[in-house]
Parts: sequence; structure tokens; C-alpha cells
Amino acid sequence: MAASDLDPLIRDFVAWVADGKPYRDVIETWRTSCPRLTVWEDASERGFVERTWRADGGTMIAATAAGRAFLVAKQQGRGPELPCDALAPQGPG
Repeated sequence: MAASDLDPLIRDFVAWVADGKPYRDVIETWRTSCPRLTVWEDASERGFVERTWRADGGTMIAATAAGRAFLVAKQQGRGPELPCDALAPQGPG
């Protein structure tokens, strides 16, 4: 599945965690047994989400500045305008 095919799901994921969600909620909601739906992993590889640790030992997942820019670009009907090799079309060879 091409990265652009997952963009709508990645957009939904980044928007959902934008202000931060506990890791346990994210893993429960977005886990999948389908290796072709790598939404969380793709968002992470693109630098759209990050994991942070709270003082109480809890883990949070939240959107990065790049993730927020991706959301804005998608809301405005544009593709992502980010310097990220993972977003470039992958051609043969």
C-alpha cells in the first residue's frame, strides 16, 4: 500500500492525538493485526507524532509541529509541503 493511500488514515490519527493521548488509549484504539495498515508507524516515521513521558511515569502520544503542518495542508486541500523523503513518490529503481 503506497504512503499516499494511507494519508487519510494518517490524517485521522494525527488529528486524534494532536493534543496528546495516553499511550494505553492510543495502542488500544489504533492497534491492528493487519501489517498493511501501518498508520501509527507511518505517522511516526514521517515525524508527525512523538512519544513523551509525564512526571507520573505515564506515556503520551501527541502531534509534532510537522504533524500539525500536515493537518493544515490536508485541511486546505494541499498535499504535505514538508521536507520528508518518506513523502516523495517512490518510483522504480
